[in-house]
Amino acid sequence: MKAVEISQPGAPEVLKLVERPMPEAGPGEVLIKVAAAGVNRPDVFQRKGAYPPPPGASDLPGLEVAGEIVSGDAAAGGFKVGDKVCALLAGGGYAEYCVAPVEQCLPVPAGLSDIEAAGLPETYFTVWSNVFDRGRLSQGESLLVHGGASGIGTTAVQLATAMGNTVYFTAGSDDRVSAVEALGADRGINYRAQDFVEEIKSLTEGRGVDVILDMVAGDYIGRNIKCLADDGRIVIIALLGGAKGEVDASQIMRRRLSITGSTLRPRPVAFKAEIAKKLREHVWPLLEAGKIKPIIHATFPLEEAWKAHAMMEAGDNIGKIILVP
Repeated sequence: MKAVEISQPGAPEVLKLVERPMPEAGPGEVLIKVAAAGVNRPDVFQRKGAYPPPPGASDLPGLEVAGEIVSGDAAAGGFKVGDKVCALLAGGGYAEYCVAPVEQCLPVPAGLSDIEAAGLPETYFTVWSNVFDRGRLSQGESLLVHGGASGIGTTAVQLATAMGNTVYFTAGSDDRVSAVEALGADRGINYRAQDFVEEIKSLTEGRGVDVILDMVAGDYIGRNIKCLADDGRIVIIALLGGAKGEVDASQIMRRRLSITGSTLRPRPVAFKAEIAKKLREHVWPLLEAGKIKPIIHATFPLEEAWKAHAMMEAGDNIGKIILVP
């Protein structure tokens, strides 16, 4: 099969199209003929040598795909050979075929194309796990999403809005703010032109927000604390601004604040299987009803994976970038 491998750590051009042996599905796994594969920020970190795959995972990049089950233990997940699914992977998605734990597969929602479905698993598993499980966002509470125009951001904005929450977000240009506001967010903040701390204080009449989904960390941590309401929660899922920031512990104590975070890729299959069940129950009906949708910015053929990475690093995308074998 054709696949894209990381020839050495470096710039997007180190992604090379190669021939690889077909992977084989083991117990509890299925072999998927890949129709489309999502591109995600962790793929960029892996390409640069900063995010190695967990033990036992494929060395190929790619954390989500959509396609057709061609063999394997499909019945263990309630599927059969020939079913169209989308799947969360620990690696291996940049290829014509990949192996996935069947418990991390979900049916392609009715009405969605393979390209749209390939943009679901990594973002929806991540958002549900961090915003609703770890961040405990409840109906009627408010959410601030940093990086609102990203794949994670557009997912979080739509899902929290559909769940009845007030949603604010940051983005890097007025055009990106307008595009994400059109998805249902209450207000976007251009972080290049506005101080998001002051804007959130103004928008909430000084109260602050209940939950913040943060992909930046660094000096955002201290600023996020100033944006929180009493009993508020910050959930960190990436370190685009660096791993270290200053924290006012007195604020955490006095206002009962929580700072947490997680990474999804190294978690066990059983953990991801529980998220899959929640998504199928709570989120898939919203997708099939057209109340939320994956936002696809661009598609590239598999051999142009380097162009997809260059686009992601340039930060020009609104929503997902997809590879098509």
